[in-house]
Amino acid sequence: MKKRVELSSFCWIITSLTFAFICGIFVCTVTIPNNNPAACIWGAAVAVLVLTALCYMPLSISVDNKGLNIHRPLKTKRIPLSEIADVRLCPPTVGERRICGSGGWFGWYGWFKEADLGKYFAYYGKASDCFLVTLKDGRKYMLGCKDAPEMVDTINRLK
Repeated sequence: MKKRVELSSFCWIITSLTFAFICGIFVCTVTIPNNNPAACIWGAAVAVLVLTALCYMPLSISVDNKGLNIHRPLKTKRIPLSEIADVRLCPPTVGERRICGSGGWFGWYGWFKEADLGKYFAYYGKASDCFLVTLKDGRKYMLGCKDAPEMVDTINRLK
């Protein structure tokens, strides 16, 4: 089973506005005469931001007989079903704190912390589509995809 990660309206707005702002600044730095170092630095910063999104932005979640897969543009993260201790529906709360990651730029991904859940790594597009995967070693992943209840049922049935 494979389900798409849908980005929220907030993600689309943040991503669009930020990208437009970044491109605008880049165009301004390039058009200023004798400003090559600033343009290069700004270009490198933009490249890092886009590369980070390509490395971590969740596109879809799938599950098969061997593992849970988080599909990203450049790589797929695989979590073996044998390592999963618990899976449950669990949307993030307003009290979540971002430790290091994205809070809307091409989705939510990175390290977050909540008082009741502790620290977890997130890959989701909408908070309403989330479920929490807890591994036997204590690591936690907040994942999100379309039809999250069906995905949770499938994972619980296969593990």
